[in-house]
Amino acid sequence: VQLQASGGGLVQPGGSLRLSCAASGSIFSINGMGWYRQTPGKQRELVAAITRGGRTNHADSVKGRFTISRDYDKNTVYLQMNSLKPEDTAVYYCNAEAIPRGTIDECTYWGQGTQVTVSS
Repeated sequence: VQLQASGGGLVQPGGSLRLSCAASGSIFSINGMGWYRQTPGKQRELVAAITRGGRTNHADSVKGRFTISRDYDKNTVYLQMNSLKPEDTAVYYCNAEAIPRGTIDECTYWGQGTQVTVSS
């Protein structure tokens, strides 16, 4: 199972970005998917997550500004980021809790990370 993240970049404060993360490979099923972010010297933190049933959870710091969603047919998770602030600057990672075909074991997979920089 591979995760490919895209959509990062440089944006001014108050601007918007949409991150995408597509899962590919020999996948039997995907349960939860999520977005995390990390800045130098700090631990990776949860930004938002979405369950297989569509239940979402957003970190307090992004509530009302970021929205997670997913396309089940495309095995893709999105993060719509609005009203971006300089403190949102980080490398954003997607993850998926997936069961590969031919197994019964759920594993956590990570994308490669995409840089989001919010600066004027």
